[in-house]
Amino acid sequence: MTDKITNKMTNCNVLLTGATGGIGQAFSRLLFNSGANLVLVGRNNEKLTKLKEKLLTSNPQAKNSVITYVVDILQQVQRDNLIEQLALLPFEINLLINNAGVSQFKLFEQSSESDINNIITTNTIAPMQLTQALLPLLKQCDKAQIINIGSTYGSIGFPGYTAYCTSKFALRGFSQTLSRELADTNIRVKYLSPRATQTNLNSSEVDKLNSALNSSVDTPETVAKALLSLILQSNEECYIGWPEKLFVRINQLFPSIVSKSIIKQLPVIKKYANSTAL
Repeated sequence: MTDKITNKMTNCNVLLTGATGGIGQAFSRLLFNSGANLVLVGRNNEKLTKLKEKLLTSNPQAKNSVITYVVDILQQVQRDNLIEQLALLPFEINLLINNAGVSQFKLFEQSSESDINNIITTNTIAPMQLTQALLPLLKQCDKAQIINIGSTYGSIGFPGYTAYCTSKFALRGFSQTLSRELADTNIRVKYLSPRATQTNLNSSEVDKLNSALNSSVDTPETVAKALLSLILQSNEECYIGWPEKLFVRINQLFPSIVSKSIIKQLPVIKKYANSTAL
């Protein structure tokens, strides 16, 4: 990491949700080593404590801070308590990264009502509600950013991920709409779209499917580098990976072409999706 980047991140005070997941930990490491102050949010106190210790131990000379809060962002009372705590910090949060999320690889007809509710609430509604609650604090900053972590599946509907795709489509729409609504303010809204990534969210069936389809799978560190670039650039969107970013564009203009390609893969997709129901 160059001093130039480190210096740019020194005045960056980050609120990161989903901090203890695979991508969240990679985000935390890179942002901390780049000089940012971190406020890490998750639901598991033990995991948050270990992550904080690892960060501080890895760079004992660092002058930036790591603060953790155990919060279930799906709960309004806990979100409200978090906002109250943030207002008391010695620095102003000027970057919100909505990273917390859940995934599920299952045919839609096999998904329960609670599955659907959990995915939509976690991936879409909770980030919207947290963002809304934090807006008054962000508006007090000279410059601020909101970055929503989406997915290639937020642009391309993929069988076996109906609820997940729906949640990420909505998150992308939220990002675009809020970006335009806040265009005359100090806040910039951005959207990061990873493709398949190596995380604990992936079941063995997902790994088998990716292998069967020869899908490229990124490391969390690759996604973290893309995030850092997006923070430092003026771009409002970043799609990771080739040919996925090409498919996103084609799907926007000629969705039938992408449909034909995916439908050819349907027997393989259903083979592994059906195995999750066994």
